[in-house]
Amino acid sequence: MLSRAARILARSSLSGKISTVQELAVTGSGANRCYHIAACGSRFEGLNTNKVTKWQNRFVHPTMAAVLVRNISTNDADKSLLENIPEPPPIPAAPEVADLVAGAEPAFASLGLGGWSPVGMVQNCMEFLHITADLPWWGCIAIGTVCVRMILFPLVIASQRNAAKMNNNMPQMQVLQMKMTEARQAGNSIDSARYAQEMVQFMKEKDLNPLKNMLVPLAQAPIFISFFMGLRQMANVPVDSLREGGLFWFPDLTICDQFYALPIITSITMFLTIELGTDSARMSAANMQTVRYVLRAMPLFILPFTINFPGAICLYWVFSNFFSLVQVGFLRIPAVRDYFKIDRLITHKPETLPIKKKKFTEGVKESWTNMKITRELEERARIDEISFQKAGKGPLVKTYKYDPTAPRPAGNAINAKKR
Repeated sequence: MLSRAARILARSSLSGKISTVQELAVTGSGANRCYHIAACGSRFEGLNTNKVTKWQNRFVHPTMAAVLVRNISTNDADKSLLENIPEPPPIPAAPEVADLVAGAEPAFASLGLGGWSPVGMVQNCMEFLHITADLPWWGCIAIGTVCVRMILFPLVIASQRNAAKMNNNMPQMQVLQMKMTEARQAGNSIDSARYAQEMVQFMKEKDLNPLKNMLVPLAQAPIFISFFMGLRQMANVPVDSLREGGLFWFPDLTICDQFYALPIITSITMFLTIELGTDSARMSAANMQTVRYVLRAMPLFILPFTINFPGAICLYWVFSNFFSLVQVGFLRIPAVRDYFKIDRLITHKPETLPIKKKKFTEGVKESWTNMKITRELEERARIDEISFQKAGKGPLVKTYKYDPTAPRPAGNAINAKKR
């Protein structure tokens, strides 16, 4: 072990200073110590004490001072220094893994949620909003609903444009529709096909397409199913933070609303969306009153099922319906309709329309009659097709008493002439 003098010499050598042995001895302990140069000890043999003392009083170069060591013989003061060496500080213990993850939520992947399917992508987006933005679950559901509906907004604009055009051209379309219905009921398939062709030509000239009205429902259906299944899986696992992710009277989103308020709000907002929504013009233009009655009854029909849904699903449904109502009100502003190039709706008086508005029962009867006539015509066409195929492939059917290609007897020919 290097002595205190050697350590001081080493520090002096690092700092570029030159010290003497005696100075270092006095500085180290204040007591007289005997030092020698280990590497050159043989040179001092036979020298007297004065010369050795003179050599010790010389300045020692830092590189030589590093080899100075303390003799084995030490006094009591040195022993006390060795005995009073403090204990090394204890090594801090690493925190347990359980302490590190205490209070942290498990990842969705560890719960069997997420993935690259549509349902899994919805769950991943919800997890990203909840963790990154530090939002409660009701806020994540609301923001996710608004983002998805904003992405579908261009389809809503296209559907509104087409529905407005169909509403404004409704009288001409109803005339052709009446002619086509009368020809079908009379069993005149030729006239029915001709009027149908005229209807197609008219819609092509006016840039009308009934399929454009189905863009929004067809696009919303897979998204709604993905949200429905994703939130239901999160509630069934369950995700623990969903138990405190609600607000107001429904803090737990993993169970159904005990006051049945969310299902009732869902049904009311759905009914208002159907009455004031984008489907009104399409239903009137196509004279689909029966379908509209069915849609009106749907909120009452789904109410017994929604009361058992978890709060997360009902909350998503409520946010979606409220967004639809806001969207409908926004698109009814004249300036907004002009900006998006949506035609103004023309209000047609019922008495000026070729097809009069019917009651619910009359509409159902007429629809049922049209379905029966259509089915009979299809059955008749199928029978004619089968008969035609049999006549072309099977044997000739005898429809006369004798074969006209066979030679006739001469007597029969003379009798025929006399007659």
